[in-house]
Amino acid sequence: MQLKSEELNVAKLSVEGKKQKKSWSLMWTVLTPDQLLFYKNKQETGLVWKSCSTVQLCGAVIEWTSQKSRRKNVFQVTTCTGSEYLVQNDCYLTTLKWFNAIRKNINSSHLNNHPFNLFIDVFGSTKLKHSASDSTDKNGVKNRLKKFMTRRPSMKTLQEKGLIKDQVFGCHLLTLCEREGTTVPKFIQTCLDAIEKRGLETDGIYRVSGNLATIQKLRFVVDQEEDFDLDHQQWEDIHVVTGALKLFFRELPEPLFPFSFFHPFVEAIKIKDHQEKVDAVRKLVQQLPPPNYAIMKLLFAHLQRVLVHSKKNLMSTQGISIVFGPTLMWPSLDAGNVALNTVYQNHIVEFILIENRNIFII
Repeated sequence: MQLKSEELNVAKLSVEGKKQKKSWSLMWTVLTPDQLLFYKNKQETGLVWKSCSTVQLCGAVIEWTSQKSRRKNVFQVTTCTGSEYLVQNDCYLTTLKWFNAIRKNINSSHLNNHPFNLFIDVFGSTKLKHSASDSTDKNGVKNRLKKFMTRRPSMKTLQEKGLIKDQVFGCHLLTLCEREGTTVPKFIQTCLDAIEKRGLETDGIYRVSGNLATIQKLRFVVDQEEDFDLDHQQWEDIHVVTGALKLFFRELPEPLFPFSFFHPFVEAIKIKDHQEKVDAVRKLVQQLPPPNYAIMKLLFAHLQRVLVHSKKNLMSTQGISIVFGPTLMWPSLDAGNVALNTVYQNHIVEFILIENRNIFII
């Protein structure tokens, strides 16, 4: 997606891991498929070399945050190099529009930057400069590349030979569960086990962000290796494990609450009679695809155990719902007016958390 310039409040927290003094500035913001550009004024938009900041989206992480600013409607973008930016607008729908668009571009960048795609992009680009004397060589290279691409092994063949592993992050839940022969992906189960083993009493569990570089390293290990040990010393920071789990849910092509269920859940949470609301939400939950239902039941039971230790981890029902609302459900970008109802996503997660036993009939 691309969004034209619009005024957003931006604060730079760190540059490549080095902390900066937080100072909010009103910036003209432009979103391209692989970059987020912040300009000091509207006249500079389109002049990349004059932009105040250029944020590379490939490998970045985006998440809502209520802990790093007293302002409302704040989300954070963290690049793969460790630079951190807070973005905010007083209008929730404006902020949501940018959040969803940036997240979609981040997810797309993960897929588009596959080694084969990069190879094709570099050699197939029409923007490469060359002199007239290079024409013959260029045509020869193009022909050789064309022959290579027609003879190259298929992705399926490379996967069968073990040269390319099936991804875990960014994979559809049903596909992942079918591949593993489970109802709950191994990664989710392993994370929850590790968190319950050594993280339930950790201050700010799920709210505090782990080191991005370490989270991305864990993601790479999970995507490339069948066996991974979260008890290993390099994953000792439990915030890295919770960060990786949240990242897994955020990068799903379709959220844990499927797109087709978004509007029905919003309508259900609007019901005024409490018991009718419980019945409506329970009915929707039971209609979810088997993997979604199994994961949701396991996850919310786990979050209940987090709340049992709330005096030590300082996490409330509302705090957890603020973290997991936008992590577990969001509307499709072509959902039209449904986006107006996204204020209910936190309420939905909070309600299911409170009525967990009644909704899942435990």
